[in-house]
Amino acid sequence: MAKNKLIHFAENLTFPHLFQPTYKELKAGFPLKGKWRQAHFRNDAPITLELGCGKGEYTVNLALHKPDRNYIGIDIKGARLWRGCKTVEELGLKNVAFIRTRIEYMDQLLAQDEADELWLTFPDPQPKSRRRHKRLTSPEFLSRYARVLKPGSIIHLKTDDLDMFNYTLDTIGEYHHRLLFSSEDIYKTEQPHEATAIQTFYEKMYRQENIPIKYLEFILNDGR
Repeated sequence: MAKNKLIHFAENLTFPHLFQPTYKELKAGFPLKGKWRQAHFRNDAPITLELGCGKGEYTVNLALHKPDRNYIGIDIKGARLWRGCKTVEELGLKNVAFIRTRIEYMDQLLAQDEADELWLTFPDPQPKSRRRHKRLTSPEFLSRYARVLKPGSIIHLKTDDLDMFNYTLDTIGEYHHRLLFSSEDIYKTEQPHEATAIQTFYEKMYRQENIPIKYLEFILNDGR
């Protein structure tokens, strides 16, 4: 396994769609910040972010479902990102990029209003109360998203964790964000929904175990 990781890390250096900036490089100014469309994607299409994208399976499948958009997946684990990068290479996708970095640095990677949509797919629920500020739907993280998302951009959350789901609902209400859609079991909704079109490996596993998949859509309030 360790040998495979080393091989994958080496191959990661060859992918033109994977960026692995150091903290020092970020502080110096990331060259694609504010220029993702023209300098990397070479188009004017909207940009969708997936945070904590893991192996990139959701990012890749979103790109396949909607080829008229650009997609950026962010994760800190290089071994996971290798799989997504390899799939992008194998499929010849031009509308996908990955960044290996901490989510906390996202506003050093993208400019104000540069992104148009954001997906959070099965983020770590951080169950301990003292770590709630680490949740990706905490007020601290939502304020970071506001720095890169255009006003009116939709944030999607898929989770198997009921506490994470309820916490996010409470945060939306407390900070007066606009809730668009909410379901404690997205696969039991009466009308077809885009959130059911793609299933991650773990999502399929949760469903086999009869664990409901919770889903939210919301927009940050104008005050942000």
